[in-house]
Amino acid sequence: MDPHDLEPSLVELIGACGHRPTLPRREDGEVTRWTCPECGREFGRTRQGHECAPALTLDEYFSTGPERERPIFEAVHAHLSALGDVHVEPVSVGIFFKVHTTFAQLRPMTKWVALSFFSPQRIDHARISRKPAEYGGRWHHVVNLADADEVDDLVLGWLTEAYALEVS
Repeated sequence: MDPHDLEPSLVELIGACGHRPTLPRREDGEVTRWTCPECGREFGRTRQGHECAPALTLDEYFSTGPERERPIFEAVHAHLSALGDVHVEPVSVGIFFKVHTTFAQLRPMTKWVALSFFSPQRIDHARISRKPAEYGGRWHHVVNLADADEVDDLVLGWLTEAYALEVS
């Protein structure tokens, strides 16, 4: 796999090398984050390649998008926050959910919001809207959400699994 052939969103999720990045750790084993001195965004790797643009506030982000985005975000965020510490990073293309690296994201589309996440195994289900792809032993999946009611127990279970994979 050539990482230059990946969609930009996949590179952001898995790192330019196509594998889960090695995360910097303190002596006590705690993972640290690197903050870009130019844009102020946080990353799991020092000098992580990225589009250097400051993150937005949630109010700035939601001021320009369709109304359906915020309730979907709130449902996803409430669930992930209940699992543990999650850093939320709104940028111009969507909202990234990070612990050490980005493990889930919401991206607005014309008729829905695309929720992407990683899983330790391939998920074959009608709700998965794109062909799952394996990268570095993790499977990338996308679910299209037209409204917050579609953030149901099935989707929440997949998000729980994505969070558990990220913190393991």
